[in-house]
Amino acid sequence: MRSDWNIFADLCPAAPSWTVPWSRIEQEFDWIRRLRDVPQDAVHHGEGDVATHTRMAAEALAAQPAWRELPPAERVRLFAAVLLHDVAKPDCTRTDDDGRITAYGHSRRGDLAVRRILWELDAPRPWREHVAALVRHHQVPFWALERPDLEQIVLRVSLLARNRDLAMLADADITGRICGDRDEVLENIGLFREYCADLGVLDEPWPFPSDHARFQYFRTEGRDPRYAAYDDTRLTMTVLSGLPGAGKDTWAAAHAGTQPVISLDAIRTRLGIKPTDGQRAVAAAAHEEAREHLRARRDFIWNATNISRQHRDLCINLAAAYHARVQIVALEVAPATLRRQNTIRPAPVPEAVIDRLIGKWESPDLTEAHTLRLS
Repeated sequence: MRSDWNIFADLCPAAPSWTVPWSRIEQEFDWIRRLRDVPQDAVHHGEGDVATHTRMAAEALAAQPAWRELPPAERVRLFAAVLLHDVAKPDCTRTDDDGRITAYGHSRRGDLAVRRILWELDAPRPWREHVAALVRHHQVPFWALERPDLEQIVLRVSLLARNRDLAMLADADITGRICGDRDEVLENIGLFREYCADLGVLDEPWPFPSDHARFQYFRTEGRDPRYAAYDDTRLTMTVLSGLPGAGKDTWAAAHAGTQPVISLDAIRTRLGIKPTDGQRAVAAAAHEEAREHLRARRDFIWNATNISRQHRDLCINLAAAYHARVQIVALEVAPATLRRQNTIRPAPVPEAVIDRLIGKWESPDLTEAHTLRLS
């Protein structure tokens, strides 16, 4: 049995039988085995535990004629998504005082879990992020036309994955369960397909007029994605994003040139604050340095982990207020390399802190910045 991301190709159903090798899948993946004892709401999941539902969803996907007609590599990628779509339910499932079972937040938590699992399996970054985006949004087609933010979601998915894949995953998800509203949900998924097709993003990414138009669209509620926003940027802020040991300091040293670098590690050292201490004073000092550069219209680099979208937004919102162009540089290395490089840092980050950060890691995407560089 393989121990890298190609295991999904080994396990993916193929002609002529298109059989899902479920016993092998359970044997291979501990995150599948964790689903066995996770209960579900009987109204929407009469089939029982999450593992049973995942098996049924995988079988439903394998039975789809449209899935069978995909190129083999695309079939494998979507099959990985269906196996992973409920991976976070063990961490999100709760039973309230009335006995009602819920799993609120499992889609977003699933995005984070998928990233870690596929990173540790050495999956290619675009392949991994395609699967993660599908998992994050896999419930959207169920009630899509009720969402006021549907346009932004499908345009985001068109940039990161593919909306046809999202519809196929949703179809497998609802078909692979026992529930009374299945027909209604399948009809909604059909409407979702029509909506995406009418926009032209069922199979293709949305063609924004410019990177500034894209940047402003995802920052502005109600903006027309066709609007060619005037580019009033005055400087460039480069935001580094990566786990400790990913090589941010090395990248800054090689690419900064004459640009000043805001280094949170340097600020921590100057203030005598440890990575395990509260970081408010560090963040405040970094933002004050950034304001000085922004007011002077001076290009600069922001060197910090910035592994969550929330933390990146704090930097990017500040930059946007000063009409700065935003470039994100997302740095990654393999897990073993990350641990090794962290140990040789002048001040290694504790392993417990790294593990906590990995659990919050949201890879940057094109909806956040004018440009995105992968390194």
